[in-house]
Amino acid sequence: MTILALGVNHKTATVEVREKVAFAADQLEVALQSLTQLGHVSESVIVSTCNRTELYCHLEQDDLTPVIEWLAAFHQVPVSELNQYLYQHADEQAVNHLMAVAAGLDSLVLGEPQILGQVKQAYQQAKEAGTVGTIFERLFQSTFSVAKDVRTNTEVGQNAVSVAFAAVNLAKHIFSSLSKATVLLVGAGETAELAARHLSEQGVAKMLIANRTRSRGEALAATVGGEAHSLSDLHSLLPQADIVISSTASPLPIVGKGLVESAVKKRRHRPMLLIDLAVPRDIEEQVGELDDVFLYTVDDLQSIVSANRKQRETEAATAREMITQQAAAFSAWLRSLNSVDLLRRYRQSNEAVAEQVLQRAMSSLASGKRPEDVLQELSTRLTNTLMHTPTRAIQEAGRQGDVTALAAYQKLIKN
Repeated sequence: MTILALGVNHKTATVEVREKVAFAADQLEVALQSLTQLGHVSESVIVSTCNRTELYCHLEQDDLTPVIEWLAAFHQVPVSELNQYLYQHADEQAVNHLMAVAAGLDSLVLGEPQILGQVKQAYQQAKEAGTVGTIFERLFQSTFSVAKDVRTNTEVGQNAVSVAFAAVNLAKHIFSSLSKATVLLVGAGETAELAARHLSEQGVAKMLIANRTRSRGEALAATVGGEAHSLSDLHSLLPQADIVISSTASPLPIVGKGLVESAVKKRRHRPMLLIDLAVPRDIEEQVGELDDVFLYTVDDLQSIVSANRKQRETEAATAREMITQQAAAFSAWLRSLNSVDLLRRYRQSNEAVAEQVLQRAMSSLASGKRPEDVLQELSTRLTNTLMHTPTRAIQEAGRQGDVTALAAYQKLIKN
């Protein structure tokens, strides 16, 4: 009996490889059921995101080869090609890995919160497909519990660790709320897109996007609910903007002191926050000399990001200790399910009860009690003592609606 974690992620495979083995949402039910039909896979959950594809399987034997062959065949990728990107963990290491993934400790951005929701969704889809049983039910509930504890009791997910996120956090500190702010994004590349998504999550009132290529600006605007403009419109857009975040690939500054000075006058000196994420700079350094203008560069934000990364790493060490303890506790529970150990402990427990009741009966006989009374007392006491624990277990299963446990108890009392 083995718990297996098998997959590829951003550390082991390029995006092209990850795309080859990703599971679309409409494939998951068929994939999960196909996987459990291999014969020795009794339970399975598939986690598939842009950064990872992982199979979690409860195996009846230790041979992992059929699972690897199944994954390769399902996606029509040669096993020889797939093997060079795969990692695998077994038993307690697999449990530890799953818990670390759910807590955001194995993510591209340390501590990112989205992965927990993705793992929960994967578990729910597997439940609906009928591939989660008693072992994985306990495993994933333990995983969600420790991930929640990590979020609650550490700061591994706190503070910005990307310049785009840091820029938005800076804007939140200067403007207590972004719900009434107008933001101008200059550029529509990867950094601008990341900033736009963070701004959208903060409920920014209005987002203007100015880009050299209008079509790319329109594509980003459609994604985040903004307005697309060309760079030639900057003179009319700047006076509207409370916050300007610029991140183009221009070799020369495109936002000059004169342009911003004119915008401030039209705004009647309402303050403006300008954040320059570009290298080389998009915004002239002299803009920072203007009254009512706050200018920050990528270097200002990088120092914040660097300090935050160190803080997250420190918190991650605490989180890993929490996960190690929870993984060990789950593994101990799993080992307790071993039938040989269970039978031995069950026999020892009953023998101890019988010995205790017998000694009490022998004492009663020695004190002169009638043998018939002693035997009756022995029978009643032995029956009640042996029935106590199973009775409480059946009652608790009934209260919890645990039909799996009730079905197992039913087998014990069949004639």
